[in-house]
Amino acid sequence: MRLTIVGTGYVGLVAGAGFAEFGNDVTCVDLSEERIESLRRGEIPFHEPGLKALVLRNVEHERLSFTTNLAEAVPDAEVIMLAVGTPSSPEGAADLTAVKTAAKQIGSALTGFAVITNKSTVPVGTADIVAEIIAGATDHEFAVASNPEFLKEGDAVNDFLKPSRIILGVNDERARTVLRRLYAPFVRTNDRVQVMDIRSAELAKYAANAMLATRISFMNELALLAEAIGADIEPVRRAIGADPRIGRKFLFPGVGFGGSCFPKDLRALINTSAEAGVPLGVVTAVEQANRRQKKVLGEKLSKHFGGSVQGLNICVWGLSFKPNTDDIREAPALELIEDLVAAGANVTAYDPVAMDNARAKIGDTISYSDHMYTAAEGADALVLVTEWPEFRRPNFKRLIGSMKQAVLFDGRNVWSPTELRELGFAYYGIGRH
Repeated sequence: MRLTIVGTGYVGLVAGAGFAEFGNDVTCVDLSEERIESLRRGEIPFHEPGLKALVLRNVEHERLSFTTNLAEAVPDAEVIMLAVGTPSSPEGAADLTAVKTAAKQIGSALTGFAVITNKSTVPVGTADIVAEIIAGATDHEFAVASNPEFLKEGDAVNDFLKPSRIILGVNDERARTVLRRLYAPFVRTNDRVQVMDIRSAELAKYAANAMLATRISFMNELALLAEAIGADIEPVRRAIGADPRIGRKFLFPGVGFGGSCFPKDLRALINTSAEAGVPLGVVTAVEQANRRQKKVLGEKLSKHFGGSVQGLNICVWGLSFKPNTDDIREAPALELIEDLVAAGANVTAYDPVAMDNARAKIGDTISYSDHMYTAAEGADALVLVTEWPEFRRPNFKRLIGSMKQAVLFDGRNVWSPTELRELGFAYYGIGRH
């Protein structure tokens, strides 16, 4: 099949390469000439394990190409997917400017029937807006559908090629047939396609992210309670996770969630619910709890040092919002760093892949080290924010020998409090004693 993917960001590039891997002819379109030229050179604009090899392989076999010319990419495409950004507006609503612009350009370029599919995370009702815009720009027949993505940064390639479920929101039989054919190779052994109306598909994406975020914020609030009453959140987490009705995933307390999806999608869902006159109290509380949780490590630092970190040297391990990505959007580490710098601390940070992005965003307000142990030399405290694998079992004897003060703040509960205290560290976790 011939596909056009509009947008070469995180979703668009993974989808484009993934569809090409199954033999489709895919053209990825982006307004940025610089990005398109870098992709043609085989350069991937963000860190995602396995993606570069997938892109290069399909470019080599001429199944995947890149262009800035949407008008040339639309004709003859059976499916045109919108994978453009939908950032939060100041009010929290999803900004649909890029979606609307792309829809108008697609309508102007259509030469025959095509299925225009929203893969971007968009509010309920966006398909209606897209259909109206395209109808005003073309006399050709078309259908609009919703096909939300469910990709985890750090494992997106595997998620796309082996999806847990495929949501098709369609109100048109032709669209259902075309999209079913597109996804047939993905579900040969187990049909995981769920077909529903468009508005339900649009809501399903937000509902999934809201549920996962709710589990995280719930555990974070329980962790704060555990600390206050002298309990340990880790055995509590294991106990409730053993219940098959609850399960073990997304029950790890920490320093709050960030990234391109959860914070933005929560705000958009809250905005949608307010417009519909059905306020979502639980989702609102989840968002508020997450904002509160991002302050926890800074407060622990301040309390340990008697109310002030002025002039102290603080080492931060981890800048990305989660491991295996260089994405720093709404990352808890950046909020912590901002608070520490404002309080007069000297911060040195290390991250395996996200330091360039962090430097581009916050500049030289902090120091950056190219080695995790070098970053900790002379530190009054070390703070683990992102649980990269290399941080899970560091050489603690080396750390205690190089740090100015043996103080550790474990923002992901990956270390043993007993072991570290026996070595001579002051240890602080999340909801632990």
